[in-house]
Amino acid sequence: MVEKIKIRGGQKVSGKVQISGAKNAALPLLAASILSENELHLKNIPPLVDITTMLTLLENLGCSSLVTKNSMYANSVKLKTDGIGNLVAPYEIVKKMRASILVFGPLLARFGRCSISLPGGCAIGVRPIDLHIRGMEALGARIELKDGYVHAVAPNGLKGAEFEFPISTVTGTENILMAATLADGVTVLKNAAMEPEVVDLANCLNKMGANISGHGSKVITIKGVQHLKAAVHEVIPDRVEAGTYAIAAGITKGNVDLIGVNLRKLLPNFIEKMEQIGLIFSDIENGLRVQSSGEILPVDIETEPFPGYPTDLQAQCMSMLCIANGISTVKENIWENRLMHVAELLRMGADIAVCGTQAKVCGVKQLKGAPVMATDLRASFSLILAALVARGETVIDRIYHLNRGYCCVKEKFAQCGVVVDKIMWVGE
Repeated sequence: MVEKIKIRGGQKVSGKVQISGAKNAALPLLAASILSENELHLKNIPPLVDITTMLTLLENLGCSSLVTKNSMYANSVKLKTDGIGNLVAPYEIVKKMRASILVFGPLLARFGRCSISLPGGCAIGVRPIDLHIRGMEALGARIELKDGYVHAVAPNGLKGAEFEFPISTVTGTENILMAATLADGVTVLKNAAMEPEVVDLANCLNKMGANISGHGSKVITIKGVQHLKAAVHEVIPDRVEAGTYAIAAGITKGNVDLIGVNLRKLLPNFIEKMEQIGLIFSDIENGLRVQSSGEILPVDIETEPFPGYPTDLQAQCMSMLCIANGISTVKENIWENRLMHVAELLRMGADIAVCGTQAKVCGVKQLKGAPVMATDLRASFSLILAALVARGETVIDRIYHLNRGYCCVKEKFAQCGVVVDKIMWVGE
């Protein structure tokens, strides 16, 4: 089954959008269930393909899960891992999603050994896991890479240690953080990632009985405990989804109420850049209102770890800058291949020149509809945004990327007066 979407240009985004739980917070939280044989109850889990993939991986290991649908946009998941008997995360599952590597730390910490296939996911860069491995070795694990798998053993258990990340890594921080919760002694992680998703994970682990402090700063201290207990935790809202719909309001010169999210706290640099472009933000009850000022001004953005401008909102912003009144620059510092959407925007009449990991974007008066192809998760939505303001009709292929990270796009757009048509057929 192949799926495309068709969008007619000239549509304005105006209405309310309920922001779902953060995929990038939910995935490590699901993996964290491995650390305890007691039940972990997670709320506000978004119904996404990547979530299903992680649940499939956990079930393959021997975890049991009960998923309850609370609304169109959120599920509740109860996880029990007292039945885990398989300590191998197989290639067939892991290849679908890089976040599968997040079971590495929990399995090693609780069971003293595991084998994890090298991960897959969006083709936006090399994304090595060497820092995960070096962190586990610092905690006393012995690691062997063989036949496409990471084989790890810690026969005497993990030991607390000091480890400094040479570069900021979100999943690396999350993996070593989870492993250290059950290590013997104190672990200090330096140059740790400060993203809200890391903070959410630490908060949940503390509810489970872990002893973690400093999360949200560059130095995290973990005092190891012997066991973790049952807990209930609600996943934070998805800041990337919220930012994406804010851009949708800006690019179409509309307005949208983002419900259930405090974007000023979760995306400080993003808010600043969007205000420079011409978006107007105002607080409302349980959310934030985003309105267009009627113009789109050029701006220079550079992706950085939190609290800087997030790489996951780079492609979407570039679509808006394609019709800005002037010249902008976009520099991608996180993933070396995350400008692949440029080629598709050029097909729609954009004026973009790429030099290495930097793009010069010269605003044009009008984009035009064209057949285009999504190259990764965030790029898929950037093409939707461009299609909304393009003249004529745009058909976007390989839209399966979208389903990995955005919940109920068609329904949420419909609440804002936007029509997105899905086209499905068998074969190609």
